[in-house]
Amino acid sequence: MSFLVGTISGALVAGGVYYGFSNTIETRTKQLRRGIHAVSHRFELDSAQAMVPTASDRITHRPFSTLLQGRWNQQVDSLFKTVAGWDRHAAAWVRRALYGGDAASKENTAKK
Repeated sequence: MSFLVGTISGALVAGGVYYGFSNTIETRTKQLRRGIHAVSHRFELDSAQAMVPTASDRITHRPFSTLLQGRWNQQVDSLFKTVAGWDRHAAAWVRRALYGGDAASKENTAKK
């Protein structure tokens, strides 16, 4: 008889645990489903109300600032080219001073 009572009490405990977990999972699933539905509904309303402009619509054309930026870039480019020219002239002058004569023409013939 004790075998039968132990088995039945074990089955009742297992059934209670199963029912508790099952009920908790079902309740949580219903809550999540309601939450997801609410968020989905909100996204639908927000997207219908606020039409986001396309990327090409958001570009603003500013001809004056574009002109200023272009001129600035030209001036900086000219400055760098001028400094590079001075560097070449200084290097040629140093070569002439150290080695004498026209070192630039000697270097060009040596490269060929």
